Amino acid sequence: MSSVPISVTARGNAVAAIAAIDALLPQTQCQRCSFADCHAYAAAVASGDAEINRCPPGGEATRRGLFALLDRSDEACLTLADDVDAYAPEHVAFIDEAACIGCAACLPVCPTDAIIGASKRMHTVIADDCTGCELCIIACPVDCIALVPMVTPANRVHTTLDPRAAQATTLKRGYDAHKTRFLERAEAKAEAHAPKLMPDKKALLAAILARAKART
Repeated sequence: MSSVPISVTARGNAVAAIAAIDALLPQTQCQRCSFADCHAYAAAVASGDAEINRCPPGGEATRRGLFALLDRSDEACLTLADDVDAYAPEHVAFIDEAACIGCAACLPVCPTDAIIGASKRMHTVIADDCTGCELCIIACPVDCIALVPMVTPANRVHTTLDPRAAQATTLKRGYDAHKTRFLERAEAKAEAHAPKLMPDKKALLAAILARAKART
C-alpha cells in the first residue's frame, strides 16, 4: 500500500485493478459502502458500479488515493457520499455482560473475531482487535452492545495511507481467516445434514461374491 499514485487503465486487467483498489481501503469490512466487504467494494469500483466516495473509515486519504489511482478528474467524488452511514472513529464495541444472553449472533458477523463467546455463554470483546464497525450491534437481538471511545491498534485513525498500511494488512489477514473458518464450519454442517445415499445392493453383493471367489 502506498500514497504514491498508481496508474491503472480504466478497463485493464480486472484482477490487478481490484487488488490495487482494495489495497487502498482500510479493511474494516464495515459494509457502510453497501457492499459485503472491502474486496467487494473494490470490485464494484473497478467495474464502474460504485463511486470512490463510499468508504467512511477510509476518510479523505482513501478517496484521494483512489482519485489518483484511477486518474479521475471530477473532484466532486472527493466528498463522502450523502447516503453513507456515519462512522464513529476510534471507538470499540462494549458488551453489557449482565444483559448478554449468549445467543452467539454477534460471532459470525465480527470481521476481526474480536468477540469471545459461545452459545449460551457470556460474550466479551477483545478491545485491541475491535474496529468499531458496529456489525455486532446490528446483529444483537437484545441490544446489549454499545460503542465506547477507545483507541486500539485496529481502529487508530491514520490521515495518510502509508502509516495505515500495516494496520490494513493485519485486518485483512484476520478477515480472510475469519471467512475461511466460518465457511469451513458451514460446509461441515451442510455435509453432516446431507442425506446419506444407500449403497447399490446389487453392486455390493457382486463385490462380496467376487472377493469370496478370489479367496477360493
